[in-house]
Amino acid sequence: MTWRDAALPAGVFAALALAPFLGFGQSHSLTLLARAMIFAMAAISLMLLVGGAGLVSLGHAAMMGVGAYAVVVLDHARITEAWAVLPAGVGATALFALATGAIAIRTSGVHFIMITLAFGQMAFFTASSLALFGGDDGYTLYGRTEIFGARLLEDRLAFHFACLFCLVAAWALVRALLASRFGRVLRAARENETRVRALGLEPYPYRLAAYVIAGAIGGLAGVLLANATEFVAPAYLAWQRSGDLLFMVILGGLAGPHGALLGALAFVLVEEWLATLTEHWRLIFGPLLILCVLFLRGGIAGLLGRG
Repeated sequence: MTWRDAALPAGVFAALALAPFLGFGQSHSLTLLARAMIFAMAAISLMLLVGGAGLVSLGHAAMMGVGAYAVVVLDHARITEAWAVLPAGVGATALFALATGAIAIRTSGVHFIMITLAFGQMAFFTASSLALFGGDDGYTLYGRTEIFGARLLEDRLAFHFACLFCLVAAWALVRALLASRFGRVLRAARENETRVRALGLEPYPYRLAAYVIAGAIGGLAGVLLANATEFVAPAYLAWQRSGDLLFMVILGGLAGPHGALLGALAFVLVEEWLATLTEHWRLIFGPLLILCVLFLRGGIAGLLGRG
């Protein structure tokens, strides 16, 4: 990666690190920034599928939801230590992605979109039926995840930097994967699957591995989201949330993980800003997103000369 490629995400990460000390240290501001960073993680993981493998998933919110509900299950059992919660959330989501991806990856195009949507809705209705964990009403956590017995994540500033650390790690991992031989095979299979097979490479295991990795990152985002809100509901897995994530990726641009990063931050922050202006903010937000799709063909990253 050249310094020009790294400058934009480095600037964004630096701005997020400095934000609490530059007038955004209030409780509401830190909560908003944490939410934006969590969705940026999920968008980056989805970008690995969409931009890297050409797999447009409309069920990616289920990955976040599985990670969040893993926190719920352990919280109900009074298990709140990070050493147990994080592996459980990420591991459960990776297994869910492996089981569903093993089937979904065998399809392509609109069939892949619909089967991921179907799996996402299955997860949504399953969560809605879990009466032990609140069903449709959701579940309120007893407390945030502890780190060696200390409730560090209850401090909003500490939680802010925990989210930032995970976001940087997710971005770096996806960036490294796309730049590796693994990423080159994914992109080659996206462009011409027959040619890749002629070279002696089978795209299926590469795509499945990408699906599982994307799911695991989404699960980590779900663990953080559960801690951020201290509440988990089936709505976390709804297809509308998957649509939001997909739009974040498109809005930012498919040139790399920095596009998903920019798209997610812009989506969440503009949405919040419009909501403070009027209760009818959706009437403004919807057309604004349509205009972005029509006129920002390379996304925000392309507009900034990085596409």
